[in-house]
Amino acid sequence: MRKNISQQIDERTVAYTEPDGHSRSVINLKAVTSIARINKISIRDVEIAALENNIVPWRYVRNMGTIGLDGQIKLLNSSVTVVGAGGLGGTIIELLARQGIGHITVIDNDRFGEQNLNRQVMSTEKNMGKYKAVVASKRVAQINAAVSVTVSLERITKGNASRLLKGADVVVDGLDNLPSRFVVESACRRLKIPFVHGTIAGFCGQLTTIFPEDAGLSCIYGSSERFPEKGIEVKIGNPSATPAVIAAWQVQEVVKVITGIGKPLRNCLLLLDMMEGTADRIEFNR
Repeated sequence: MRKNISQQIDERTVAYTEPDGHSRSVINLKAVTSIARINKISIRDVEIAALENNIVPWRYVRNMGTIGLDGQIKLLNSSVTVVGAGGLGGTIIELLARQGIGHITVIDNDRFGEQNLNRQVMSTEKNMGKYKAVVASKRVAQINAAVSVTVSLERITKGNASRLLKGADVVVDGLDNLPSRFVVESACRRLKIPFVHGTIAGFCGQLTTIFPEDAGLSCIYGSSERFPEKGIEVKIGNPSATPAVIAAWQVQEVVKVITGIGKPLRNCLLLLDMMEGTADRIEFNR
């Protein structure tokens, strides 16, 4: 009779001493992959089984100090949808994969162009003209085989938003226009899904996390009928570092929402001005 999975994991476990002297049981990627293949189950299932037995897959060792075993299990069992795979979205997707989000849905119908090369981490000179969402899916597979990806080559609209976002634990904003952001926020409210909003322009960026019952985008932009499609970024541009900073913070918000660790940025707007080196928090007045 084939040994059960827990026993197989135990047999491949090694001891690891962290810099602070704390000892931890870990299992490497080669062993996890072998167990998954032998038992015809997913790598994610093996990683979750290991974590449930207080054994940490090597790739997540540096996550333990912040989210712990239970937090990592929650991430691996979660599903996050990223709408837009460009400047913000590409970095968001990469970091979610490295953090160990179990399933990522990428919604984007755009292709890479040369103007993306300055800031979009998924773009390279060799993949010009390729769909951003498809490239992102392949990148995730190279980073973390435990993460599954669903690609949707659609532009999100009022007509398809609920269908595309249904089933997500969190939706993340990687969009580049205000009308689509309001469409996503509205669908998230209907589906009762938290929405992590972020946007950038020049050396500045902002973000907020919107739960279904929270104040939201109208507190920032006013009525959805009174604003232009594009913001000030069309004039002052999007340098390389700005989307990376905001995307990283958006990912931290996702982790907080899923694990319950920390306090999400709810009913407020965080404004980061990297030109002046300031951070301001504006509370919403419902």
